[in-house]
Amino acid sequence: MTIIEAIEVRHAVRSFTEQKIEGQTEETLCRAIDDVNKESGLHFQLCTDEPEAFQASKPHYGNFENCRNYIAAVAQNGSDEKIGYYGEKLVLIAQTLGLNSCWVVLTYKKGKAAYTCADGEKLRCVIDLGYGKTQGVQHKSKEIGKLCNISGEEPKWFLSGMKAALLAPTAVNQQRFFFTREGNTVSAKALSSIMGNTELDLGIVKYHFELGAGVDNFKWA
Repeated sequence: MTIIEAIEVRHAVRSFTEQKIEGQTEETLCRAIDDVNKESGLHFQLCTDEPEAFQASKPHYGNFENCRNYIAAVAQNGSDEKIGYYGEKLVLIAQTLGLNSCWVVLTYKKGKAAYTCADGEKLRCVIDLGYGKTQGVQHKSKEIGKLCNISGEEPKWFLSGMKAALLAPTAVNQQRFFFTREGNTVSAKALSSIMGNTELDLGIVKYHFELGAGVDNFKWA
């Protein structure tokens, strides 16, 4: 499965089987995390076969079952957009490895867990991982015209980028973002929301847009 294919099939999953993340799958995921941390300066950490964090203080939204593996997103304040961008990169890599996932942010309460924090860092969110009992379901999306400034005939790369952005996971599927294009320059902004987390969502959405549009076809404003 390619990353682009992963965008199409990846949906949030909250119930997992007993199958462990191990062997080549675990090694590949760890290498991807190391690469992302070096590039981003963030501190993502893979925690496997470790249910204590979720048992001590279970998420209070959605039905989570058998949550034993997760990526802890540890970073300094002000890093939410970067966490979203690079965290989604890891989510899609995990999908290509046959793993399912779920972003857990406001609904996660920090309990006992296996991650570590350096000075100035704290846990920002977690990405639940595992072999899902199902592949999840696709949620309804807003119309593309409500999420960008379409005017006339748009270039194929922009429409491809927006198509990928529409498939990006956002808090409660609210899609609180807006894209603007002027020539080959694109800007994306997070819109206000009572649910918060829009900067993290923006990072996720921008990564999707880049994959769909192709980074050689445009530049960020």
